Order: sequence, then C-alpha cells, then structure tokens
Amino acid sequence: MGTTQLESVPEPKYWHLKTVLSEALDSEFSVGEILPNERDLAARFGVARATLRQALEQLELEGRLQRRRGVGTTVAPPRVGVAVGGSEQHDWPGATGDTWQPVDCTLEVPPAAVAAALETGADRPVHTLRRSRTSNGQPVAAELLYVAEASVPDLSAIDAPSGAARARAVLRELQRLELEGRENAVELGSARADDAKELDRLPGAPVLVVTTRYFAGGRVAAISVATYRADTCRLTFGDSGGVEIHQGPERRAS
Repeated sequence: MGTTQLESVPEPKYWHLKTVLSEALDSEFSVGEILPNERDLAARFGVARATLRQALEQLELEGRLQRRRGVGTTVAPPRVGVAVGGSEQHDWPGATGDTWQPVDCTLEVPPAAVAAALETGADRPVHTLRRSRTSNGQPVAAELLYVAEASVPDLSAIDAPSGAARARAVLRELQRLELEGRENAVELGSARADDAKELDRLPGAPVLVVTTRYFAGGRVAAISVATYRADTCRLTFGDSGGVEIHQGPERRAS
C-alpha cells in the first residue's frame, strides 16, 4: 500500500480516503489478510486516526472489511449474491445444489403470520427447520424453514425424532411434492439476539430478511425466513435462480 498525502478535496476527507483504501484493497491485499494497525495507516496517508476510523467504518458497512476481535481488520470475503425473484426457480429447499446446511428440526407453534399463510391454525405446531449458510468458512445467513405437517404426511414413519437427521428427512419428503411456484419478499432489518449469535454479529446489526413462500397443491406448503448479514450479501434480480457466491476478479474482495 503506497504512501498518499491527501490534498484538499471537495468531498469529506474520510470519503476520499475510503476510495484510496478501496483501490489498495483491490491491488495489494487478498481475502482474509490483516491490514496494518490504525497508527501505521494514519501515518502512511497523512490523516488523523479519527478520519481513518471513519473510512474504515464505511468500508466495513460496504462489506469490504471485517473487524474481528482479537484479530484486527481483515479484507472481507466475496459477497453472497441473494437472488430475488426469478419465475424459473422451481426447486424445493434441500434439492441438488442447495448449499444450506441443516442444523436442527423441531415441532413448534410458528409466528401468527406464518400459521395464517400455512393455514395450520394458530396453535398447531409445524416442522421448524434451522439451517445455516457459510462463505469462506464464515457464517453469512441463518434460516428458519416452516413446513406444515400436511405437506409431509409420511414423515411420522421416519425414525429421526430431532436434529439434523430430522431436518434432512423433512427436506427429502418435500421433494415428493410437485412445486407449483415460489414467491420472494425482501426487507432490511436488525439482527435479533439469536440471529446475531449465529451470524457472529452484534444484536441490532443490519441484516437482509428474505421470506420465500413455496406453493404446492394450490396452497402454501412451506415458508422460509432467511436472515443474511447485510455486510456480506448483495441482492441480484432476474431468472438465473439460486443463491450464488460471486467471486471477484483476481484478488478483489467483492
């Protein structure tokens, strides 16, 4: 990273510094590499440490950097592309190519909105699957997948009372249904305590919440509520389908 003294510029000094740092990340650093400490960076660029912190904070918000306790500031891995829309997406969760990892499955009463969409009744439990998604060894998303008991009627014959095995059994049973379509909705939210812990973020951190309704037999058969780290994900639109990892050119971080 070369030495650059910042001249008087019309934009805030920290914003100009952010641009300079971003260019350096592209050309001189690889994913996971630790940046020099704040004192050395501030001296190299001839700025106050407060200005440097503002630039680093902005790059962290944009997903270019990650600050890890006990490690320092590192170059973030490529963002996960969250595909939104796409009328040609006709795969159940757990189908070939699905990169989510099942964690657990229990019978629980779902939130009222989910129960209403599944038409199960307010107090009737549904299969609640917990799945996780990682990129470059780091957690980027957590999912709750709600499946009505009527959607997988043969599951009772499977000897998998709980855990990841039960989750895989539910996913296998879903494949037996003919998927008629799916609808996605996306909103910006704040990480709840349980999501924050699973995603290695602080409670209240910005997240993207993608809700997907799966249709079979003329009704909603399952609902997915996937929470993505906003600093590591970006939305993509169109009919390409799936959730893809977008690798940047050469050593780019995003």
